[in-house]
Amino acid sequence: MPLFVLHCVDKPNALELRMATRETHLAYIAAGKEKLKLAGPMLDADGNMAGSMLILDVADLAEAEDFAANDPYRRAGLFERVDVHPFKATLGGLD
Repeated sequence: MPLFVLHCVDKPNALELRMATRETHLAYIAAGKEKLKLAGPMLDADGNMAGSMLILDVADLAEAEDFAANDPYRRAGLFERVDVHPFKATLGGLD
């Protein structure tokens, strides 16, 4: 069964919204931690959070998309784009 990568890109100049929503997002992530292989913020050239990358271990694409759709960051309108793709780990211990 493949894993799923969520690649989320913040809207420009959205760091304030990200920070205002961060605690709710982290609580959501903690509640779904059994589905996560890896997660963290993407950084811009200045080292500021500017997106998110998550690797999920879920049953199918529909479950990955549902997890992405219910993320408080997404519900708050933080993201400019969210891509969800099947992923096969071949190196690095995520298998």
